[in-house]
Amino acid sequence: RKRGNLRGIVVENRPGATGTLACEALKHAPPDGTTIMYAPSATTVLPVLTFRTLPFDPRTDLAPITKVGTVSSVFAVSPALGVRSLRDYADWVRADPARTGFGTTALGSTTHFFGLSVAGAYGLRLEPIAYRGAAPLVSDLGAGHVAAGTGGLSDFLSHHQAGKLRILVTSGTRRSSAAPDIPCIAELGFPERAQDGFYAMFAPGRTPRPVLDALHREIASAVEEPELRRQLSELGLEPETSTPEALGELLAQDIERWRPIIAASGFKVD
Repeated sequence: RKRGNLRGIVVENRPGATGTLACEALKHAPPDGTTIMYAPSATTVLPVLTFRTLPFDPRTDLAPITKVGTVSSVFAVSPALGVRSLRDYADWVRADPARTGFGTTALGSTTHFFGLSVAGAYGLRLEPIAYRGAAPLVSDLGAGHVAAGTGGLSDFLSHHQAGKLRILVTSGTRRSSAAPDIPCIAELGFPERAQDGFYAMFAPGRTPRPVLDALHREIASAVEEPELRRQLSELGLEPETSTPEALGELLAQDIERWRPIIAASGFKVD
């Protein structure tokens, strides 16, 4: 909204249905650069594979602008368990067949499937327990009401540092600069299970190329600012920009990378 020579920015959260409501709203927004979406790969990639019907196709209805950064999922345990590694946790589970539950911040999310991937790496059969976001899961981990849980590094890191939970591993191909003390799944001997997620900016799919180019220049430049990079890093995000073409290729590649993992889980949303 213009006010003299200033342009105001309105931020509107559109939660619900793993972000599909936000994506559908962007699909129908005017393709003039006035409406853009900041979303994780869990919103733009996984619904294609987990929803039986989907009101948008991210490959055609969303126009990539730039990647903003990469982010890892994490597998954490309650401090009450007294375990300090994934191998210790696997031994703890095997000691009692009833110890199969792990909390996840959302069913059908990258954190859900990372939990199953970790279980598979150690020959375990774990069952996800759905939570409505990170806050209640973090609370239950801290209180010992649930033994383990998965979430985003940005949601769990400060609680790990405060001793309210213990992150055993991140999903990345390398250790996060925000959490250099926490091993990644690749270095534990399972590089094929590494899975970095990403956050990115999108415009409506019919947005003209000159408008996309202008948005890309401004947003990518902002992400490169030292202060913003510092703030993003403190949240557990590894700042990283891309061209619109590279982001589009990453989106398509991620859909195919996740396809066999989700198919094997049998998970679908009606």
